[in-house]
Amino acid sequence: MNLLHIIVVTIIFTTFANRAFSVDRSFERCEPQTCGHGPNISYPFWLSGNQDSFCGYPSFKITCNGRFPVLSISGDEYIVKEIFYSNHSFVLANAAWVYDEKCPIPLHNFSLERTPFKYSSNHVNFSFFYGCPEEPSEYMLPYPIDCASNTSHHSFAIFHMEVVERMNYSLDSCQSSVHLPFDDAVNVDALMQMNYTEILKMGFILNWTAQNCSNCQRSGGRCGFDNNEFVCFCSDRPHVKTCDDDNPWNWKRKVIVGVCTAAATVAIMCIIFFVYQRRNRKPYDPSSFVTRSILSSTYSMDDDMEKGSTYLGVHIFSYKELEEATNYFDSAKELGDGGFGTVYHGNVHDGRAVAVKRPYENNWKRVEQFMNEIEILARLRHQNLVLLYGCTSRHSRELLLVYEYIPNGNLAEHLHGGRAKPGALPWLTRINIAIETASALSYLHASDIIHRDVKTTNILLDNNFGVKVADFGLSRPFPMNVTHISTAPQGTPGYVDPEYNQCYQLTSKSDVYSFGVVLIELISSMPAVDITRHRHEINLSTMAINKIKNHTLHELVDPYLGFESDSTTQKMIIAVAELAFRCLQTDKDVRPSMVEVLNELKQIQSYDLNIQKAKEIDISADDNVPLKSDPLPPSPDSVALSWTSASTSPKGSGKLFRSPP
Repeated sequence: MNLLHIIVVTIIFTTFANRAFSVDRSFERCEPQTCGHGPNISYPFWLSGNQDSFCGYPSFKITCNGRFPVLSISGDEYIVKEIFYSNHSFVLANAAWVYDEKCPIPLHNFSLERTPFKYSSNHVNFSFFYGCPEEPSEYMLPYPIDCASNTSHHSFAIFHMEVVERMNYSLDSCQSSVHLPFDDAVNVDALMQMNYTEILKMGFILNWTAQNCSNCQRSGGRCGFDNNEFVCFCSDRPHVKTCDDDNPWNWKRKVIVGVCTAAATVAIMCIIFFVYQRRNRKPYDPSSFVTRSILSSTYSMDDDMEKGSTYLGVHIFSYKELEEATNYFDSAKELGDGGFGTVYHGNVHDGRAVAVKRPYENNWKRVEQFMNEIEILARLRHQNLVLLYGCTSRHSRELLLVYEYIPNGNLAEHLHGGRAKPGALPWLTRINIAIETASALSYLHASDIIHRDVKTTNILLDNNFGVKVADFGLSRPFPMNVTHISTAPQGTPGYVDPEYNQCYQLTSKSDVYSFGVVLIELISSMPAVDITRHRHEINLSTMAINKIKNHTLHELVDPYLGFESDSTTQKMIIAVAELAFRCLQTDKDVRPSMVEVLNELKQIQSYDLNIQKAKEIDISADDNVPLKSDPLPPSPDSVALSWTSASTSPKGSGKLFRSPP
């Protein structure tokens, strides 16, 4: 083969390689885009002018005015503030509300008719009333609209329509009204400090339904919607579902052939250079060298570091293994999400069922929480603390935490969430949950750790309703030789210690306060915060303290617990409510320690066990079988009485509780 033949072969191979790696136009046009400082826009949305209409659904068209992405709904323009592709939701705010600073007031009712969107499960109405002859009462929690009011006509916004209905205020006399959606999963305390324009600028959440794009994306494609059908656009051509379906010339083969072609091209070029050098070199020229191409397979440094590695004794998983365990973080594998991120169910290579926590973003704050949770759980072992199996390395593509899988959801779901059913969680199960949670928190405090985010969503339950306390991202070491830690308040609204919130002083008694809220949730089956309740009852802790002080505990108790029909259950609930009352005291020094709480709960539980034991003794006595038994512990009523005699009650003395009429 002469030099000309070699050059011709090289050209053929190079052309073949270029064709192998050519990119389909549709694939290029559907590349994710941004507008201003807005979120990434991709399927099922599409950005007009930057992407073609087949890159998403027709009704998901977004335009860009140069500063922000805009979506049109019912003739009004809304700014797309955030898009959460993992749970099919996005945040909208009307452009006029955000940028009209003179008097930004909504003029039309928001409607989702003839749209593919739906309200989030947490939505409530934020209602605006204009030109009302009467000034709104402060008990309506109004948000005044000064720019649309005068001495005779008042305009305002409110959340609580049911409050207005209970008052002698007529909204029919107002000139007009507008109703908008709002997401009620907002910090209530912060919400009450805002004005109506700040609330409007926050926007609201909507959900969408569209064919899942994860399989297409995983295969290297970009999703679209063309000719009324879902399409997976790939680098070679459009596919039905994924880039490696029904096509003998799929992307994997393209990569293999492309790599081989490129390697052959390099090798041939080396041969050409070698032949050229041989033909043109001088005899015995010591400066002539032969160029070699060394091709070797490479592997990821991260994978090498992760194999068999540990961090603080915790196993390091490879990112690839966790991807496969969760089916590439398939939305069908989602167990739930929270402030930190989304949790997925999966099975790792050794067959263990796991829960993989995936942060929403890997910023410095998330990294700090990630490392904090590992450092705490790596040195703790308790039967009521969730077990940390491992994590990914700091060099991994994402920071992931791997826990034991707890199959029965969390306590909040069973009390007032999707798993809640009347009577399904009996009182004795609830008090056992309280005891096991208190046991875990007592162990943490004895280990110089403050949990800092005690709440019912962080109390996981196994199939036997055994407790596993979870989520230690906000936890802090707390040396025994200090009285408090000065730090900015963090936690969940409704559970945060008010003294910590005001004084920025974190102590173990902050966990005690949060646990007091959990006890009230166990008694009432109500959520810690509910914006639809009356103003003074939005926070469950405030409601409970008022009910207890007013001797109306029976109004708070879940009616399916048998409070009015079973005297034993009634005494136990009264004692637990009294204990919760002490935990919820504003002054942290009055609150009991977690160990005291645990011991008292065990004493209350033993009251029922001894009642059962006494019944067995009575049955045996009827059979003339002499048995000895220890005296029963004092009634929980006496425990309540001993507390109130040393405390200040509304009347100065006496019991905090009384039986229902």
